[in-house]
Amino acid sequence: MDDFNDMIMGRTPTAARPLLGLTVLVVEDSRFASEAMRLLCLRSGARIRRADCLGAARKHLRVYRPSVVVVDLGLPDGSGTDLIAELAQSSPRIEVILGISGDAGGEADAMAAGADGFFAKPIDSLGVFQQAILAHLPDTAQPPGPRMVSNETITPDPIAFRDDIAHVADVLRARPDGKMLDYVAQFTTGVARSAHDGPLEAAALALANDRANGQPIRSDVQRLNGMFKERLAGGEVV
Repeated sequence: MDDFNDMIMGRTPTAARPLLGLTVLVVEDSRFASEAMRLLCLRSGARIRRADCLGAARKHLRVYRPSVVVVDLGLPDGSGTDLIAELAQSSPRIEVILGISGDAGGEADAMAAGADGFFAKPIDSLGVFQQAILAHLPDTAQPPGPRMVSNETITPDPIAFRDDIAHVADVLRARPDGKMLDYVAQFTTGVARSAHDGPLEAAALALANDRANGQPIRSDVQRLNGMFKERLAGGEVV
């Protein structure tokens, strides 16, 4: 399956929908971040497929060949940099490979693995999203004529945020081991940053820092549990 065939058959990109004819595979475990990507793709004319882990992404890629792949670096079954490296070395190569993370420091890791570019969460700017993809597409896939860079921003459905919080709260209640605690901290940081939830982001970063420095984490876990309960009860508005 080749999305550029769609363009030849009439799905040509336009100034208003510059990604028309493309399919974007988003490898992302956060429903809130995935919803943001869905809206960005919809506004841009691109189709979207989603995988929530490395295993699901690899299964998808055995069947379909998207033109763009956006890979979160922190996934429940491993690092997104592994998938980026696989895609960068594959032949034929995916046209555009982008990393994404709530940790801006992940850009160096994504680029070292072979990514063409990187998104730091939150991703809510339509213009930034489109330019990051268009910058790496061939001339034949570019929309014809001049195009205004959009300054539109998107707002994902807050229900997706609550779904993410319910998921990570369940993980934390299961008394996870060290590796899963690191996942809780990473996942929560990314979700909180995407939702512009500063207090929750600070709590998740505190857990990550204490884990990294070998400090007690009981108070961090209790703090996060309390914040999860507040948000699920509707005590916080995103």
